[in-house]
Amino acid sequence: MPRPLALALTAGAALLARRAMRRRIEGSPLWPLPALAEPVSGRPRSRALRLTVAAHEVVAEGVVQLRLEGRELPGWEPGAHLDLVLPSGLVRQYSLCGDPADTSAYTVATRLVPDGRGGSREVHEGLRAGMTVEVRGPRNRFPLAPAPAYVFVAGGIGITAILPMIRAVADQPGLEWRLLYGGRSRASMPYLAEIEKLGAGTGRVTVVAEDEDGLPDLDALFTGVAAELPEGTAVHCCGPEGLTAAVEARIPEGAVLRLERFAPRTSAAGNQSFEVELRRSGRTLTVAADSTVLAAVRKELPDTAYSCEQGFCGTCRQRVLAGEVDHRDELLSDAERADSMLICVSRARRGPLVLDL
Repeated sequence: MPRPLALALTAGAALLARRAMRRRIEGSPLWPLPALAEPVSGRPRSRALRLTVAAHEVVAEGVVQLRLEGRELPGWEPGAHLDLVLPSGLVRQYSLCGDPADTSAYTVATRLVPDGRGGSREVHEGLRAGMTVEVRGPRNRFPLAPAPAYVFVAGGIGITAILPMIRAVADQPGLEWRLLYGGRSRASMPYLAEIEKLGAGTGRVTVVAEDEDGLPDLDALFTGVAAELPEGTAVHCCGPEGLTAAVEARIPEGAVLRLERFAPRTSAAGNQSFEVELRRSGRTLTVAADSTVLAAVRKELPDTAYSCEQGFCGTCRQRVLAGEVDHRDELLSDAERADSMLICVSRARRGPLVLDL
């Protein structure tokens, strides 16, 4: 047989064999032959980077800032955040608050939460300058919306997401903007000096410290917005649930609202129990009204990957084969939600769910 013909036949046979194996993999319900050619469970959502903690400094009472240095880092825009993989293996999300033009470092900051789940304490007490950490991202689910004018509302450490936005709009002559920045005390509010300098002499910045002036007057702010700023003004708010809910309730007609919460809305009020079928494992589970899909799955499959348990990091993302999902995460895009869910916070909207597990 001529050599070229033999090579062609060999290549053709190999191609047919690969196609047959792929069909077998995609059709098999049995482990370790997954129904997905590339299972998404527990896989990083973007390539990981190893960066050096170049600086670890206190920038406000209870707030630590990290400068993470590398080479030719991926670009980012205001509103973006990083997944920071801590030495313990915990994954936490922090808004980028440095200069997007600086491709040699990322800057993030975190407030110590003494009764939290341990991530902020590890950043404050476990990280030091010179250490190496892993990060994933950047990703942006809170971008600066194109608009004729802007209103920013930040609560506490929520200023980290807002600060790069203010810098961006302050650099554009003639562009109207306002900021309401609230915190427990002036000493606990990071980047306060820079923010007041950006708004110096313009009346654009209102700072409210609870120990001095009480709670922010949102009614006054949005009455002024409705009267003074054009239709299509973008309102960007980042802070605790009480603040974001209050802003959401007061948004003027014609304004565009963008929110970033510290935690997803996970109240059990109104939740119903439902069933989840784990297709590859051949098991059906019941998720109680006051529990999560993740908790139910881990009772059967304890090695199921997870981390933040708040719908931010994507570690627990699973492929949905059937059912209607009530998405409660702050991460997935609309396209990703078409066939995936984060099982730490999202639930069934109605009827059972079928997962590729």
